[in-house]
Amino acid sequence: MASIQFPKPFQHEHPPVRNVNEVFEEELSLSQRASDAVARTVGSWKFIIIQSVLLSIWVVVNVLAIVKQWDPYPFILMNLVLSLQAAYTAPIIMMSQNRQAAHDRIEAHEDFLINQKAEEEIRAILDHLAAQDRAMEEMHQLLLKLTAR
Repeated sequence: MASIQFPKPFQHEHPPVRNVNEVFEEELSLSQRASDAVARTVGSWKFIIIQSVLLSIWVVVNVLAIVKQWDPYPFILMNLVLSLQAAYTAPIIMMSQNRQAAHDRIEAHEDFLINQKAEEEIRAILDHLAAQDRAMEEMHQLLLKLTAR
């Protein structure tokens, strides 16, 4: 009778899993942090409400001439200010989105590597279970022979 063979224990030979968010945050430059802050601020309800209130005050003050009409109707100066704001805000938001896309690519790659490690370990577990099944089958056959005598 052949002796029962089990596979060698699985060796975990891979680096520990990294938290991609922490690694990415550590590598951010000042301009990247600033673009993220601008994108967070401009993309909030608080910003929209404050800007709406300020624009409403601008219009009311200039229409009613409460103080001094520095920007009479059709509010050319206000349009200029809003155009400048949009001209600078859009590229800054795009920088933040590009950085986020790069982060997402790194995170997806890290997930892929973790999935490869998990697949390797699952294969090792399945090999070990198959060896146990063969051993149990051999033991079962031996028991049948012993009980038949």
